Amino acid sequence: MLASMYSSISGMKNHQQQLDVTSNNIANVNTYGYKKGRATFKDMISQQIQGATAPNDTSGGVNPMQVGLGTQMGSIDTVQTQGSLQNTGRSLDLGISGDGFFAVGEQNNDQWPNGGDDNVATNGYDDLNTSYTRAGNFYMDQSGHIVNQDGQYLLGNTTNNEGEPSLEDLEDGDVGRIQIPTDAQSFSIGADGSVSYVNADGDQQVAGQVEMARFANPGGLSKAGSNLFQPTDNSGEAQYNNPGDGAGELVPGTLEMSNVDLSEEFTNMITAQRGFQANTRGITTADEVLQELMNLKR
Repeated sequence: MLASMYSSISGMKNHQQQLDVTSNNIANVNTYGYKKGRATFKDMISQQIQGATAPNDTSGGVNPMQVGLGTQMGSIDTVQTQGSLQNTGRSLDLGISGDGFFAVGEQNNDQWPNGGDDNVATNGYDDLNTSYTRAGNFYMDQSGHIVNQDGQYLLGNTTNNEGEPSLEDLEDGDVGRIQIPTDAQSFSIGADGSVSYVNADGDQQVAGQVEMARFANPGGLSKAGSNLFQPTDNSGEAQYNNPGDGAGELVPGTLEMSNVDLSEEFTNMITAQRGFQANTRGITTADEVLQELMNLKR
């Protein structure tokens, strides 16, 4: 069979994958903290028809002759560019301007003292099934813990339930889940990540401080669904900083929107569709050539 037919088949497969990536971006155009994907291609190995020759005393050099054998998927990248911040005015909506991720974790009683009753974890962020997200739509459960939409705890510098430290005391504090007393009159989250509240006596107290997680290669993070990312061997380990201290700034009362640009995605959809159609035309043309060969013998 003609090699052009198989080259066109590889082009069809790759343009179909590109269309899958583009469609997923469009589907998540209104997903908070979503980072768009980007598909790139690379050529396959080329068949050597004639090798290159060096120039000599009587003639010049000759370039090699090669015939490409199609295309293959080069990469599917996660583009970690900043999404626009939408003002919501809600106290538990947190946007990130710049680099960084929120750290969220599940309760594992083996890592929490007193069977999970305390807020400070035994081994900090380690072994807490920690995931990372840019989606800052948080909520408060019946115990006063700040959680995401799936009930995972927002992690940061905090203290045991009976402690009420100042913000300075939290600089080298313990890591765990942040809890606001249920009898608090009001609470607020500052741009420095500090979570403070006014207790029943009217005194202002500090419940904890939200920390930002940064990675040497954020593009190497793996999407785990539910707006969450997981570290990989190529992302590097998480480094934790206070907002604005080597990490992005925290913008309370806002949410980061998806970084998907619909005009760009629709353009990519058109180019993927036309590329797919062009490769199908290559197959039909190769089929016509084969038909002419079959008609040589009547």
